[in-house]
Amino acid sequence: MIHVPRSVTAAAAVLALAVGVPGLAHAQPGDRIPPASPRPAAPAQSPAAPGGSALSGDTGDRLPEGWRLDGSGAERHLVWRAPKRLPMGNARVEFYAGDRLIGVPDAAADQRTFRLPLNGAGIGSPSELQAQAAGRRLDAGAEPAGPPPRIAPPAASSAPLPENRVDPGVPGDFRTVSGEYTLPSVRIPGFREPVEMRATVVGPTGATGKRPLALFLHGRHETCYKGDSATGSWPCKNGQKPVPSYRGYLHDQKLLASQGYVTVSISANGINGQDDIPDGGAQARSSLVRQHLGRWADWAAGQGAPPAAVRATAPVDTSRVLLVGHSRGGEGVDRAALDSLSPPPADQDGAPGPARWNIRGTVLIGPTIFGQNPTPDVPSMTILPGCDGDVSDLQGQLFADGTRGVSRGKALHSAVYMVGANHNYFNTEWTPGQAKAPASDDFYSEGSGNQDPVCAPGKPTRLKAKQQQKAGSTYIAAAARLFVGGDDRVRPLLDGSGRRAPSANPARVLTHAVGGNRTPAFVPGSALDVSGSGRLCAQVDDRASRACLPMSTKGSSPHFAVWSTSPEAGRQSVAMRWSQSGAATKVRPRKPVSLAGSKSLALRVIVPPNSKGTRLDVAVTDASGHRAKLGEVKADGLPGTERTSSYWGREVRVPLTAATRAGLDLTQVTSLELTPRTRSGRAWLVDGWGWRPGTPDAGTADLARVDIGRLKVKEGDSGVRTYQVPVRVSGHGTGKVRLFMVDPVTQKATARVVTVRAGGEHVDVPVTVRGNKRYDSDVSHEVLAKAVSGAVVGSYGGGVTVRNDDPMPKVTVTPVADRVTEGKPLKWRISLSAVADTPIETGFDIRPVSGGAKELSTKDVDKRWLKEVFGRSPNPQVPLSKVSDAPYIQTSVKAGERSVVVSVPTVKDRVREPKETLRLRLFTYDQSWNVHRGPTVTGTVRDPS
Repeated sequence: MIHVPRSVTAAAAVLALAVGVPGLAHAQPGDRIPPASPRPAAPAQSPAAPGGSALSGDTGDRLPEGWRLDGSGAERHLVWRAPKRLPMGNARVEFYAGDRLIGVPDAAADQRTFRLPLNGAGIGSPSELQAQAAGRRLDAGAEPAGPPPRIAPPAASSAPLPENRVDPGVPGDFRTVSGEYTLPSVRIPGFREPVEMRATVVGPTGATGKRPLALFLHGRHETCYKGDSATGSWPCKNGQKPVPSYRGYLHDQKLLASQGYVTVSISANGINGQDDIPDGGAQARSSLVRQHLGRWADWAAGQGAPPAAVRATAPVDTSRVLLVGHSRGGEGVDRAALDSLSPPPADQDGAPGPARWNIRGTVLIGPTIFGQNPTPDVPSMTILPGCDGDVSDLQGQLFADGTRGVSRGKALHSAVYMVGANHNYFNTEWTPGQAKAPASDDFYSEGSGNQDPVCAPGKPTRLKAKQQQKAGSTYIAAAARLFVGGDDRVRPLLDGSGRRAPSANPARVLTHAVGGNRTPAFVPGSALDVSGSGRLCAQVDDRASRACLPMSTKGSSPHFAVWSTSPEAGRQSVAMRWSQSGAATKVRPRKPVSLAGSKSLALRVIVPPNSKGTRLDVAVTDASGHRAKLGEVKADGLPGTERTSSYWGREVRVPLTAATRAGLDLTQVTSLELTPRTRSGRAWLVDGWGWRPGTPDAGTADLARVDIGRLKVKEGDSGVRTYQVPVRVSGHGTGKVRLFMVDPVTQKATARVVTVRAGGEHVDVPVTVRGNKRYDSDVSHEVLAKAVSGAVVGSYGGGVTVRNDDPMPKVTVTPVADRVTEGKPLKWRISLSAVADTPIETGFDIRPVSGGAKELSTKDVDKRWLKEVFGRSPNPQVPLSKVSDAPYIQTSVKAGERSVVVSVPTVKDRVREPKETLRLRLFTYDQSWNVHRGPTVTGTVRDPS
C-alpha cells in the first residue's frame, strides 16, 4: 500500500506522522495517559448507546469491534483502541478503509488508543476499516489464517551478478582487541534526564601510524529489561538492566578492526527513552555522536587521559571518520555529518565547539529520515532491507534521492537493496537467540497459513540472521574502503555497476546511486515535458489520477515515501504504461542538457515487483534533430508482496558510443525516448544521468543552513496580531528552500520556494492570530522546510504556537439516573460553566465500593459496552473496579457545547440479589494534560420489583 499522511497540525503531529507512535514505551500497565495530540482529540472511550456500539454517521452501519466515531464537523474523529499494548519501534499506525489510506492517527501514550481527525472526510464503508503498521493488520478484524493474499509469485532469481575484483568482506591481517568505556553522562537540550556516555571499542593491534575511526550508533529499541519483559523508560528501575544495543555490531567492528580501523559503538538508551519530540531525536543523536567524537579528538591531541579500552588499540586519525547508523541512528549520524560541516544553533545543541574531525562518509542501515533533508556533500551508503517490518516504507531511499540538485553533486550516494533482510537482525542484540534482552523478528507473519511468500522465515528469499549480518558487514566494509580509504575498486559494488561481493553470499544485493561522476540530465522535478505513453506523476499525492502509484497498489515504493504533507510539491517521476509494443514515451527538458564526457546514459527505472523481462529501447535527440538509438535495457522486478516496498529503481545503462557515431552534439541533448518492446507493461523513470567511472573528491560547497524555530505567543482577549515564524539562516552563501505552511483549521499545506542568504535579510513567514476570551487548547501554525538548491536544512519543522490564555471552565457532575432497575442505564451529566473552543477531556475513574456493599460486576453491564470500553468479555466475572489495573471511562465535552452524558448500560438477569453499587470519581484534563480530580458519585442498581 502507498503511505500518504494527512496534513500536520502541530509539532506533536509532525512527530506522529514522521516518527510513528511517540512515547509508546513510557506507559505502565494501567496508566491513563492523555493523547499526544496538540489539540485534545476525541475521547478514547465515549459513552455508547445501551446495548450497541457507536454508529458511523456515514452509512448507518455499525463500526467493527474496537472502532468508533466521535464528535461532529471539524471535531469529528475516528478512534481505534488496540486489543493489546503495541511494542516500541519505528513503525507508525495507519488507518485504512480497504486499500484506501484514511490517514495517520495521533497516538496516546497508553500504547492502545489512536485518534484521527477526519476534517470532514468520509470513511466509506465502516466494515472495511483496518489499522495497520508495517503492512501488518492490527485491529480485531484482522484476517484469519488462510491462503496468502492474491499476489504474483516472487520472480525467479536472475543469474548471479559478476564478482567484483575486490571483496571487502575478507578479514584483514590485523589482530583485534576489544574493551569498553563509560564516561560521565551528558545533558542534551530538551531532555530531562542525562544521557549515558558508554561505548564498546574494537581496534587493531600492531598497526602502525594513526588509524581511521568508525563510529556506530544503534537505533530506537527497548531501553531496559528484566527477564522476559522490556520497556522504553529511562533510567532503568526496579532491578532492570539496560538493553546492550550498542554491543550488537561487534561482528561489523571486528571485520573493520582486522582491516585497520579503530571502531567504537556507542549507547543511546538515554535518547531512546526520551525521543518523543518533534524530530524523533535526530538532533539529540547528532549531539551524542559529536560528544563522543569530541572525546576522541581530545585523546588524539593528547588532551586528557584516554580510557584503557582506547589506550589498548592504535591511535586514531580524526580526519578520517566513518559514521554508521542503524534505524533512527541512521538519521542521527547523517545529522551529525551535517552539524559537523555547518553547526546548529547553540540552543539546540549539546555538543562542544566546532568539529575537530572530518567525516568522510556515512553508512545508514534501514534508516529513518523524518526530515527528508539529507546531507548532500558527505558520501553515503544506505542499506534498504527488503523485508523490513519496522521502517517498512524504506524511507532511507531519500538519503540518495533527496540530495539531487541540492549542492555540487559530487558526493556519491548509494542505495543498497538487500533482498530478504529484515530490520532487526543487523544488530545481534535485537536478534532472537543472540540477544541478552528480549528480541524478535520485526517482519510480521500471521499464522502458519498466511505466511508471506517472500519474507516469512524459511522462504527461499528470506535471509537467516547470520547470513544477513555477514552481508551487512561486507557492505559496511565496502563503504569504509571507498569513502575513507579511497579505493575505487570497490565502487562497482555500490554505484549500480552490477557487481557482487562473494563474502555477502547468499544474499542477493542490488545497488544504484546518484552523485559521484554523474551529470544530471533527465531529473523529474526540474523542468521536463513528457509525451506519448508516459506522464509526469506526483511521488506523494493521495489523488489517484496524479499519483505515481495510487493508494490501491499492492505494495509501495521507497522512492515515493511520504513526508509530512500530501500532496507534496517538488517530487515527481515519469510514469509509463503501454498496451502495445512500440508505444514510446518522450521526455524533453525545457533546456538542452549535456552528456559530453560521459561514457554511458544511466537510468533508474522501476518495474512492478515479480515482473520479468521488461525491455525498453533508449534513444536521444540533439538540438539539430539528429536522433540515435543507444541500445536496449532490460529490467526484472524485485521479489515483493503487498507487505513490502519493492517498487525500487533498477539502474540500467546504455553506452553513448552510438550517439557519437551518429554525430550527435552531446552538449545539446533535447530529448530522451523510451520505447517498450514488450506487449504491455508499466514502468517508472526515476531519473537519468550521464555516467562515467571513477569517484571524484566530494568536496564541500558554501551552503546556507536553515533552521525553522518556534515562537510561542499568547492568544490575547481581542484584536488581530501578526507574528513571524523564526527562520534562522547561517552557514555561507545563498540558496533556495521550499517552505510548507500548514493551516491549523483546514490542515492544508501551501508551498512556496524562497531564497535564503546567510547574513542577509530575514525570511518573511507571517502568522495572523485573533484573540478571544474562550478557553482553547494551544493552536500551532506549522511551517516545514526542504532544501531545493544551495542550502541545507537542520531543524525542518517549527512555526508559531498560540498559547491559550483563558481559564478552563469549571467542571461539575450531576446525576441523571443514578438509581435504576436492572436493564436500564446509569447516567450522569458532566457540565461546563462555559463553552470552550476545544473538547474538554473528562470522565470517571472506577473506584472500589466500601461499607460491605455489593459492587456492579462485568456480568451486570452490557457486554458490547464492556468490550468497547475495556476490551474484555464478562467472563471471568469481576467487579468493575478490578476490570483492569486502573479502570476508567473517558469521554469529552465537544467544542462549543456545555455538557455530555455518560451512560453505563446494565443488563437484566433472573437472579435475585441485593442492590449493586458503582462508585465513580470525576477526572478532567486541562489543555496541558494536567489531571484535575473531582467529586465521587455513586450509582445503584436494584432488582425489578
